[in-house]
Amino acid sequence: MANTESFENVVLELRRGVIVLAALSQLETEEYGYSLLKKLAELGLEVDQGTLYPLLRRLETQGVLESVWKLEESRPRRYYVISAEGKKLLPKLKKEWAGIVSVMDKMLS
Repeated sequence: MANTESFENVVLELRRGVIVLAALSQLETEEYGYSLLKKLAELGLEVDQGTLYPLLRRLETQGVLESVWKLEESRPRRYYVISAEGKKLLPKLKKEWAGIVSVMDKMLS
């Protein structure tokens, strides 16, 4: 039982950093939290709501995302989109990610 729990914890740690890059890469157009969750899942990255929503708020606080409230189907939704600052940051993050993948490929071969 402990091995399964340990494995799941390590997987969660691996995914945490990836989620930032994944979210930014999918927010070129406005998405609300749940639609982003579905989009990421469709692309193969399952993310828990309890992980994504605080991340979106933190990225907005850091100026990487912008958000706006919209009333749709009689309920307000907060839509997120990458900011100008985020658009400058994203290519740098992609380059960093490519470097990490390259190094890890060498280490794991």
